[in-house]
Amino acid sequence: MKKLFMLLVLALSPTLAQASGAGCGELPHCHPAPINLKNTESLQKGAKLFISYCTGCHSAKYLRFERMAQDLQIDPKLVSEYMMFTTDKIGDSIDPKFNGKDQAKWFGNAPPDLSLETRLRSPDWVYTYLLNFYPDAKRPWGVNNRVFKDVAMPHVLGDLEEELGPEGYEEAVGDLTNFMTYMAEPIHNERERLGVFVLLFLALLFVPVYLLNKEYWKDVK
Repeated sequence: MKKLFMLLVLALSPTLAQASGAGCGELPHCHPAPINLKNTESLQKGAKLFISYCTGCHSAKYLRFERMAQDLQIDPKLVSEYMMFTTDKIGDSIDPKFNGKDQAKWFGNAPPDLSLETRLRSPDWVYTYLLNFYPDAKRPWGVNNRVFKDVAMPHVLGDLEEELGPEGYEEAVGDLTNFMTYMAEPIHNERERLGVFVLLFLALLFVPVYLLNKEYWKDVK
């Protein structure tokens, strides 16, 4: 009986942990990321920003254009026309196909693939990082970052920050981080939906198993 109870607790644990959130921990200048993977409009805006500003240097090899179009309710024709610059096959992944050796010469290190970045560092880290670039004349690109000191990456969203102002920029970075969080686990919403049914099944199963166990052991002393 104890084993069945523990099984139910273990099944609930991932959901409870996810609900509690990872938090910022000891991250300096922390800004909790406004993640809402059910906000399709935010995800669409984030996808546009990612393609426009991030794929100039980074890839996202574990996400296919077709999957993105389906999940984010974007017309595949629009994806093909405005988002696919290095391929004409919508089934391909987001991969600008840069030469890593050339990138290493330009930036010091080849920019990493961003498919799983929010799972590696957390959405809060990515969001805070993007909000914490500041001018630094000593650095090659004229900027530094409070979260990642002496980062090799230029402030590619700098023009957007000037255009939108602080509040608009924070909202845009929130959309971008939201999309990157979706990108790290496209099946997240479906997994949550199925998880509810699994937990309900386990909860219902617990009742007859408990009664059967009680009946089985009632004459045992």
